[in-house]
Amino acid sequence: MPSRNHTMVTHFILLGFSNLSEMQALLFAMVLTSFTIVLTGNILIMFITTLDSSLHTPMYFFLRNLSFLDICYTSVTIPKMLANLLAENKSISFTGCAAQLYFYLFFATAECYLLAAMAYDRYVAISHPLRYTTVMNDRVCVRLVVASYVVGLPVSFGQTTLIFNLPFCGPNEIHHFFCDIPPLLKLACTDTYLNEVEVFAVAVLVVLAPFLLILTSYAHIILTIFKMSSAEGRRKAFSTCSSHLVVVILFFGSGSFIYFRPKSSYGADNDSVPALLYIVLTPMLNPIIYSLRNQEVKGVLRRTLGRRCANIQGCSRF
Repeated sequence: MPSRNHTMVTHFILLGFSNLSEMQALLFAMVLTSFTIVLTGNILIMFITTLDSSLHTPMYFFLRNLSFLDICYTSVTIPKMLANLLAENKSISFTGCAAQLYFYLFFATAECYLLAAMAYDRYVAISHPLRYTTVMNDRVCVRLVVASYVVGLPVSFGQTTLIFNLPFCGPNEIHHFFCDIPPLLKLACTDTYLNEVEVFAVAVLVVLAPFLLILTSYAHIILTIFKMSSAEGRRKAFSTCSSHLVVVILFFGSGSFIYFRPKSSYGADNDSVPALLYIVLTPMLNPIIYSLRNQEVKGVLRRTLGRRCANIQGCSRF
């Protein structure tokens, strides 16, 4: 548990986007709309892929878990941001800040490794299609998902404990819209060099390691696609992974920008915009690029709505 024995700070002030005071209402509307899409889209994906037995495959099992994580880690940060955009008092308690950082790190770390598991799933499906059902059986899929969550536990607990055991004696203004490691390190009234080194090492584990696993999987996928004799086969194989790769680059790229740079480069609102990319934009796009463009999911959605509509008078022409 974080200790307060050496701190005079009892709360922090979240100043993310405070330099855009004339656009607070517009920004609130945009973020609220995006957050609503995140919740609606990902809940819909979880509902559809659970409801229809034809979607009870490894790929959609991972998608359900990805949607769950997207809902969780956006819910950790965005509601407080929305409240602060309209409120005069933008404070968050010391304990609340620690809790926000803990759960944010836990869900974000789990998502990094889940994306790596999804890349491995696509590698097996494309490079070893005859062995796919054997390699990606239920036990393997469950273990990969559980492992993603397990990795997040020591990362979130260790980082939160180390950060909140630092002495904070003022100022207490965080130039970000949530409690994140870089702006908190800047507020500590002690030398944080060892903490920065430790954060960098953990970032390598959390960001770089799964990203390299993803790149390795896609290197094998690309080699397999180039060896295919059929142009249609190459197109279909590439279409199953191209969107995933785009979101991986967006998610890991913005995370790398924040965590793989020195403390001296942190500044007011420097991290707010890139953080929005992986906290709001990526979860909002995930249901579209992973599932809603998928013919199987669209077919299930049409059948589900069709059955419901058939029970409503005047809806027979759906």
